[in-house]
Amino acid sequence: MSSSCCTPDGSCHTSAGESTTATAVADSTATTYRVSGMTCGHCKTAITKSVGELAGVISVDVDVAGGLVTVTTDGEADDAAMAAAVDDAGYELTGRA
Repeated sequence: MSSSCCTPDGSCHTSAGESTTATAVADSTATTYRVSGMTCGHCKTAITKSVGELAGVISVDVDVAGGLVTVTTDGEADDAAMAAAVDDAGYELTGRA
């Protein structure tokens, strides 16, 4: 076990003394988009899957009733990639909220 980079509590450590997860969360950006055409749970699932597969996406929160999708990324959101992913799911990203 002495060759492991993990601490006894199961977290990994870096030379700076903080975990990679803490760094990613600290540097994350939440961006909210307006999306048209969403009407049900299937819409939520399709958008969550499509947007969630993009590189750098940490989480996706879909508000069907409000027509909003909030995406948390590990840096600045790529609006063109988000629009393409929403389009691939069958909906239209109409801009940032």
